[in-house]
Amino acid sequence: MSLQKPLMRGLLAKRLRFHVPIAFALSMLAAVGWKYGVTEPRKQAYADFYKHYDATKEFTSMREAGVFESVRPTGE
Repeated sequence: MSLQKPLMRGLLAKRLRFHVPIAFALSMLAAVGWKYGVTEPRKQAYADFYKHYDATKEFTSMREAGVFESVRPTGE
């Protein structure tokens, strides 16, 4: 008794018909998960930070700490 020969004709097309929709669905799921799991919380965190951020106050505190070489603190 001999083994049946594998069917090679149309094998790529058959496997692609099966795997391409699965790959597409998984990639869309990953993209949606990344958008709502990473991107949206990050945008919200930036919005919350800059809602209460005062650049002038931050600059004044860094100037008084002596961070800048081109701007002297007000005490000097």
